[in-house]
Amino acid sequence: MPITAKRGPALPSATANYHRLRKAIHLFCFLAFLAIPFFNIVRFDIPRQRFYFSGYELWINEFGIIFFALMFLMFVIVASSVFYGRVYCGYMCPQMIFSEASIAFQKRLERWFNKHCPDWSAPMRKRMAGAVFYLALGLASVCLAFAFISYFVEPRDLLRRLMSLDVQTAGGISGAAVTAITFLDFTLVRQHFCTTVCPYGYLQGMLGDPNTLLVCYRDEQRECIECKKCVRVCHMGIDIRTSPFQIECVHCGECIDACEDVLRRLGTQGLIHYTWGEHGREVGGSEPWYRRFGFRDAKRFIVLMVLLFYASGLFVALSMRRAVLVRVAPVRATLYNIDPDGTVHNKFRFTLANRGKRPAAVLFSIQQLPGAKLLITQNPAPALPGETLQGVFEISASATTQLKVVNHFTILTTTIPDQVNDTFAMTFLMPARKEVP
Repeated sequence: MPITAKRGPALPSATANYHRLRKAIHLFCFLAFLAIPFFNIVRFDIPRQRFYFSGYELWINEFGIIFFALMFLMFVIVASSVFYGRVYCGYMCPQMIFSEASIAFQKRLERWFNKHCPDWSAPMRKRMAGAVFYLALGLASVCLAFAFISYFVEPRDLLRRLMSLDVQTAGGISGAAVTAITFLDFTLVRQHFCTTVCPYGYLQGMLGDPNTLLVCYRDEQRECIECKKCVRVCHMGIDIRTSPFQIECVHCGECIDACEDVLRRLGTQGLIHYTWGEHGREVGGSEPWYRRFGFRDAKRFIVLMVLLFYASGLFVALSMRRAVLVRVAPVRATLYNIDPDGTVHNKFRFTLANRGKRPAAVLFSIQQLPGAKLLITQNPAPALPGETLQGVFEISASATTQLKVVNHFTILTTTIPDQVNDTFAMTFLMPARKEVP
């Protein structure tokens, strides 16, 4: 008679793998951290006094647009804190990403030397693993410092400074200082930074409310078996069962995976979950889509409206921005000059700032000033990308023209090739008749 194996109860299916999700997001954020300054997505070029946002090159005199951009970025952080708590800390913070990477790399090196060098003494294996670790971390610190300083100094200029081992200019000194700080941070400080220096955890305590996402331990049926795996896997060294509001908790979800991994083997679900507030529902389930994304009360819709307001203001400001900025002003140190033949000259000063990515030119013309002539060296005046050009021109009129002492007219400028027109209301001054020779 054949014997059939008796199967035990089926294990509950796993609800999520937050560790794998975190590592995928960590990789994406790391690549984004490296790429953002090179593609001018967000970068503040201090030496050139330029602010780059979404590919736009904003000059320091465009403070209104820069203000909207900074307010938009700040409110994104505030909104994410209101909705999702400290998920930024656990999933996207560079400090957390690099700290975990350095710890994991150090442990992997120790395991490699223990496995492949069994004839060496334990102290020797540990010293060799430490030497390789510090060497690799030193090189990584240089690369990370280069990427960080690239947010404030043009990357090609910074690379030139790095290749020449520049420690004299501000950019070179800053790069060396950031390299040293990065090395010390990821060898000595690591996650202690999150609990001692970083203000975001304290800020989240003020922004959170009963509907903010957090990691919560619930055991109404007293099913906890005290395995403490949730404590052992915690990068911050806390016990989530104590409270979901511990300042050290970054809501990374590692304890969720650990608890579920153990209790699934016993035929039950885990006791730690992402929940909307301490007493709210668990994440997921059959809820409307907007509630699953965190829109659980009117406050969150208001936060979204404010965020959309800043985004709309920023979009309008960028869409109305002109690639070439033109300014014209009269030079009144001398009201006018008179030639021997009686021709009267008024001098004007112009400034052209090409904030675009292609060469441009500005054509000057005058309107509502009969008989006057425009005297300028180049018309249209060329301006290369990123160039600020200043110059002067004169407008002349014969003394025989029927002009008054004060004549109001318009200077028209046309940007080429954009065909954008600007008008400047000006005055042309003539001497009284008795002053004409």
